[in-house]
Amino acid sequence: MAADRERIAEIKEGERVRVDVRTGRVPKRLRFYWSFIREVRIATGCAPTDKAFHSLIKMETGFTEEVIFRGFKVKIPASVAFEAMDETEFSAFLQEALAFIAREYGIVPEDVEKAA
Repeated sequence: MAADRERIAEIKEGERVRVDVRTGRVPKRLRFYWSFIREVRIATGCAPTDKAFHSLIKMETGFTEEVIFRGFKVKIPASVAFEAMDETEFSAFLQEALAFIAREYGIVPEDVEKAA
């Protein structure tokens, strides 16, 4: 991307750099996920915000991290940001999320597409 090329051009000769090579997130898949959960949330009234519903989905599908709070292990929603979850992991998360929504709310993506 242009921003990447510009940043690389700014690196001075001899400067130490670290390079992490990763494939990018598929923007269309991420947009689909957020628009789908928004439609489910609006249709069912299951959460006050898309972000709250997203957190619920992560908890229910096991995409969590354990923290210790006051001596107890507590599970909190894990991040799905690209830095925390690569595209392969996000794809698995998406499939789990769709299965959870179908099981819990009886809504599958085709239902949303037909309604649109």
